[in-house]
Amino acid sequence: MVQTIQARNVTMYDLRTKFEIELVEDDQFFREWQDNLPEISEAEKQRLDRVKASYRNLLEYPPLLENTVKMVVLSPLLDLADFYLSPFHVTSEKSVEIVEEDEGVIVRGQLDVVALFKEFWVIVIESKQAAFSLEVGIPQLLAYMLANVSADRPTYGLLMNGADFLFVKLVKGEKAQYAFSRKFYLFNPGNDLYSVLSILKRLGQLNVGNLV
Repeated sequence: MVQTIQARNVTMYDLRTKFEIELVEDDQFFREWQDNLPEISEAEKQRLDRVKASYRNLLEYPPLLENTVKMVVLSPLLDLADFYLSPFHVTSEKSVEIVEEDEGVIVRGQLDVVALFKEFWVIVIESKQAAFSLEVGIPQLLAYMLANVSADRPTYGLLMNGADFLFVKLVKGEKAQYAFSRKFYLFNPGNDLYSVLSILKRLGQLNVGNLV
C-alpha cells in the first residue's frame, strides 16, 4: 500500500517509524559539502560581505519584516550560484506557520519552502519576534526530499534562518539515509557565506550532471 506523507505536519517520529529514515554519522557519506568546492571570486566575496553587513544592520531595527531573510540573504546566494538560470527554476511551496510560546509570549513564524528543479530543496525559517532554531524545519525538509528523491541519485537540501545554514543529503536506496553538514553561522569570524556559496555552486554542478 502506498503511503502518503504530508510534509507540513510530519515529525521526526513519523519519519523514523513510518519510513524508517536513518541518520548517518559517517563522515564519508556526505563529502559533497567538503570536496571539490569551486573557488569564490573577489567580486563574489565583496557581494557576500555586503549581504552580511545588510543583515547585521537589519537586526538593529527589529522586528524584521516578512520575507526579509529571503530578500536580503537567500536571493543573493541563489543568484550568485546561478540557480535562477536554466536548467534550474525556482518554485515555491505553501508556507507553513510555526507557533511557540516563549516566556508567556506567543512567537509566530513561518517555514517557506523553495524547490530548485526538485533536486535541491531550501527551507527558510522566518519569524518577526524571535529566531527559531534550524531544528524546527528538519522534519519538513526531509519529508519534501523523501517524497521527491530518486532511488538512483541523492537529493540535497538547505535549512536557513538568516544567520544559520545547514546542508542536508538524502539517499533513498534500500533504506532512506540522511546526513548533515556542519552548521555555518553568519557571525562567525570571517564570512561563512563564502563557504555556503561554494557549496551551493558544487551542489548545482552535481545536479546539472544528473540532468544531462
